[in-house]
Amino acid sequence: MSSGEASAARRNRGFKDTHQSMIETAVRLISQKGVEALSVSALAREMGVDRTTVYYHFKTREAMIAAVKAWSSEQLAAAFQPIASRAERIDYISRFVLQNPALIKLWIEDFVSPGDIRDSYPHWDELVKGVETDIAANRLGEADAEVFCVMLLTAAIIGPRVFKSRVRPRASIEQVIDRFRKEWQRILRAEGF
Repeated sequence: MSSGEASAARRNRGFKDTHQSMIETAVRLISQKGVEALSVSALAREMGVDRTTVYYHFKTREAMIAAVKAWSSEQLAAAFQPIASRAERIDYISRFVLQNPALIKLWIEDFVSPGDIRDSYPHWDELVKGVETDIAANRLGEADAEVFCVMLLTAAIIGPRVFKSRVRPRASIEQVIDRFRKEWQRILRAEGF
Protein backbone atom coordinates (compact mmCIF):
# COMPACT_ATOMS: atom_id res chain seq x y z
CA MET A 1 0.00 0.00 0.00
CA SER A 2 1.41 3.40 -0.97
CA SER A 3 1.64 6.23 1.55
CA GLY A 4 -1.25 7.99 -0.24
CA GLU A 5 -3.44 4.88 0.04
CA ALA A 6 -2.49 4.46 3.71
CA SER A 7 -3.36 8.10 4.37
CA ALA A 8 -6.72 7.71 2.60
CA ALA A 9 -7.45 4.55 4.63
CA ARG A 10 -6.70 6.41 7.88
CA ARG A 11 -8.91 9.34 6.83
CA ASN A 12 -11.68 6.94 5.81
CA ARG A 13 -11.43 5.09 9.14
CA GLY A 14 -11.49 8.45 10.94
CA PHE A 15 -14.55 9.46 8.93
CA LYS A 16 -16.32 6.21 9.77
CA ASP A 17 -15.44 6.47 13.47
CA THR A 18 -16.61 10.10 13.63
CA HIS A 19 -19.75 9.27 11.67
CA GLN A 20 -20.60 6.41 14.04
CA SER A 21 -19.87 8.60 17.05
CA MET A 22 -22.23 11.25 15.67
CA ILE A 23 -25.00 8.69 15.23
CA GLU A 24 -24.51 7.40 18.77
CA THR A 25 -24.52 10.96 20.13
CA ALA A 26 -27.71 11.71 18.17
CA VAL A 27 -29.25 8.55 19.64
CA ARG A 28 -28.33 9.71 23.13
CA LEU A 29 -29.76 13.19 22.50
CA ILE A 30 -33.02 11.75 21.19
CA SER A 31 -33.23 9.32 24.12
CA GLN A 32 -32.62 12.08 26.66
CA LYS A 33 -34.56 14.98 25.15
CA GLY A 34 -36.74 13.62 22.34
CA VAL A 35 -36.43 13.88 18.59
CA GLU A 36 -37.47 17.55 18.65
CA ALA A 37 -34.19 18.38 20.43
CA LEU A 38 -32.03 16.94 17.65
CA SER A 39 -30.54 19.57 15.36
CA VAL A 40 -27.25 20.10 13.60
CA SER A 41 -26.35 22.73 16.21
CA ALA A 42 -27.30 20.50 19.15
CA LEU A 43 -25.27 17.60 17.78
CA ALA A 44 -22.28 19.86 17.11
CA ARG A 45 -22.50 21.31 20.63
CA GLU A 46 -22.77 17.87 22.22
CA MET A 47 -19.80 16.54 20.22
CA GLY A 48 -17.66 19.65 20.70
CA VAL A 49 -17.27 20.21 16.95
CA ASP A 50 -18.43 22.95 14.63
CA ARG A 51 -21.57 22.65 12.55
CA THR A 52 -19.63 22.30 9.29
CA THR A 53 -18.23 19.02 10.60
CA VAL A 54 -21.76 17.76 11.21
CA TYR A 55 -22.85 18.96 7.76
CA TYR A 56 -19.92 17.07 6.26
CA HIS A 57 -21.48 13.87 7.61
CA PHE A 58 -25.18 14.73 7.35
CA LYS A 59 -26.47 17.19 4.78
CA THR A 60 -29.69 17.80 6.73
CA ARG A 61 -31.40 17.10 10.04
CA GLU A 62 -33.54 14.57 8.19
CA ALA A 63 -30.38 12.74 7.11
CA MET A 64 -29.33 12.53 10.78
CA ILE A 65 -32.73 11.13 11.71
CA ALA A 66 -32.55 8.62 8.85
CA ALA A 67 -29.14 7.47 10.14
CA VAL A 68 -30.56 7.08 13.66
CA LYS A 69 -33.49 5.04 12.30
CA ALA A 70 -31.09 2.83 10.36
CA TRP A 71 -28.95 2.37 13.46
CA SER A 72 -31.94 1.40 15.61
CA SER A 73 -33.13 -1.00 12.91
CA GLU A 74 -29.70 -2.65 12.94
CA GLN A 75 -29.83 -2.95 16.73
CA LEU A 76 -33.24 -4.62 16.58
CA ALA A 77 -32.22 -6.87 13.69
CA ALA A 78 -29.20 -8.06 15.65
CA ALA A 79 -31.53 -9.47 18.29
CA PHE A 80 -33.23 -11.68 15.72
CA GLN A 81 -29.96 -13.32 14.68
CA PRO A 82 -29.44 -16.76 16.25
CA ILE A 83 -26.06 -15.82 17.72
CA ALA A 84 -27.19 -15.74 21.35
CA SER A 85 -29.73 -17.87 23.16
CA ARG A 86 -33.41 -17.15 22.61
CA ALA A 87 -33.73 -15.81 26.18
CA GLU A 88 -30.81 -13.42 25.65
CA ARG A 89 -32.30 -12.16 22.38
CA ILE A 90 -35.72 -11.59 23.96
CA ASP A 91 -34.08 -9.72 26.85
CA TYR A 92 -32.04 -7.60 24.43
CA ILE A 93 -35.10 -6.49 22.44
CA SER A 94 -37.16 -5.75 25.54
CA ARG A 95 -34.32 -3.80 27.17
CA PHE A 96 -33.60 -1.82 23.99
CA VAL A 97 -37.28 -0.93 23.62
CA LEU A 98 -37.64 0.10 27.26
CA GLN A 99 -34.42 2.10 27.40
CA ASN A 100 -34.97 3.92 24.09
CA PRO A 101 -38.63 4.98 23.93
CA ALA A 102 -38.00 8.01 21.70
CA LEU A 103 -36.05 5.88 19.22
CA ILE A 104 -38.73 3.22 19.19
CA LYS A 105 -41.37 5.87 18.57
CA LEU A 106 -39.36 7.06 15.54
CA TRP A 107 -38.90 3.51 14.34
CA ILE A 108 -42.60 2.64 14.75
CA GLU A 109 -43.70 5.75 12.84
CA ASP A 110 -41.41 4.73 10.01
CA PHE A 111 -42.43 1.07 10.28
CA VAL A 112 -46.17 1.77 9.85
CA SER A 113 -45.75 4.33 7.06
CA PRO A 114 -46.61 3.34 3.49
CA GLY A 115 -43.79 1.87 1.45
CA ASP A 116 -41.65 -1.23 1.32
CA ILE A 117 -40.89 -2.68 4.75
CA ARG A 118 -37.32 -3.34 3.64
CA ASP A 119 -36.74 0.43 3.73
CA SER A 120 -37.41 0.45 7.50
CA TYR A 121 -36.23 -3.04 8.29
CA PRO A 122 -33.48 -4.09 5.83
CA HIS A 123 -33.25 -7.59 7.31
CA TRP A 124 -36.90 -8.37 6.58
CA ASP A 125 -36.25 -11.01 3.94
CA GLU A 126 -33.76 -12.81 6.20
CA LEU A 127 -36.26 -12.82 9.07
CA VAL A 128 -39.06 -14.21 6.89
CA LYS A 129 -36.76 -16.84 5.37
CA GLY A 130 -35.66 -17.93 8.86
CA VAL A 131 -39.26 -18.24 10.01
CA GLU A 132 -40.16 -20.17 6.83
CA THR A 133 -37.32 -22.57 7.60
CA ASP A 134 -38.60 -23.00 11.18
CA ILE A 135 -42.14 -23.56 9.90
CA ALA A 136 -40.95 -26.27 7.51
CA ALA A 137 -38.66 -27.90 10.09
CA ASN A 138 -41.38 -28.01 12.72
CA ARG A 139 -44.12 -29.10 10.29
CA LEU A 140 -46.36 -26.18 11.15
CA GLY A 141 -48.36 -26.60 7.97
CA GLU A 142 -49.99 -23.52 6.53
CA ALA A 143 -48.41 -20.98 8.89
CA ASP A 144 -47.88 -17.62 7.15
CA ALA A 145 -44.28 -16.55 7.74
CA GLU A 146 -44.80 -12.92 6.67
CA VAL A 147 -47.83 -12.43 8.92
CA PHE A 148 -46.05 -14.19 11.77
CA CYS A 149 -43.05 -11.86 11.34
CA VAL A 150 -45.27 -8.76 11.42
CA MET A 151 -46.92 -10.06 14.59
CA LEU A 152 -43.55 -10.92 16.09
CA LEU A 153 -41.99 -7.52 15.40
CA THR A 154 -45.06 -5.59 16.47
CA ALA A 155 -45.42 -7.45 19.76
CA ALA A 156 -41.70 -7.37 20.51
CA ILE A 157 -41.34 -3.66 19.85
CA ILE A 158 -44.58 -2.23 21.16
CA GLY A 159 -45.47 -4.77 23.86
CA PRO A 160 -42.83 -4.02 26.52
CA ARG A 161 -43.40 -0.26 26.22
CA VAL A 162 -47.19 -0.53 26.58
CA PHE A 163 -46.80 -2.94 29.49
CA LYS A 164 -44.32 -0.68 31.33
CA SER A 165 -46.16 2.56 30.58
CA ARG A 166 -49.79 1.50 30.95
CA VAL A 167 -50.14 -1.89 32.66
CA ARG A 168 -47.37 -1.96 35.28
CA PRO A 169 -45.80 1.52 35.46
CA ARG A 170 -44.22 0.78 38.84
CA ALA A 171 -42.47 -2.37 37.61
CA SER A 172 -38.74 -2.13 37.08
CA ILE A 173 -37.30 -2.62 33.62
CA GLU A 174 -35.81 -5.92 34.78
CA GLN A 175 -39.22 -7.14 35.99
CA VAL A 176 -40.80 -6.29 32.64
CA ILE A 177 -37.97 -8.00 30.76
CA ASP A 178 -38.33 -11.12 32.91
CA ARG A 179 -42.08 -11.32 32.33
CA PHE A 180 -41.76 -10.80 28.58
CA ARG A 181 -38.99 -13.40 28.30
CA LYS A 182 -41.08 -16.03 30.08
CA GLU A 183 -44.19 -15.32 28.01
CA TRP A 184 -42.33 -15.20 24.68
CA GLN A 185 -40.64 -18.49 25.44
CA ARG A 186 -43.99 -20.07 26.34
CA ILE A 187 -45.62 -18.80 23.13
CA LEU A 188 -42.75 -19.87 20.89
CA ARG A 189 -42.66 -23.35 22.48
CA ALA A 190 -46.43 -23.71 22.07
CA GLU A 191 -46.11 -22.77 18.40
CA GLY A 192 -43.34 -25.30 17.85
CA PHE A 193 -40.42 -22.89 17.53
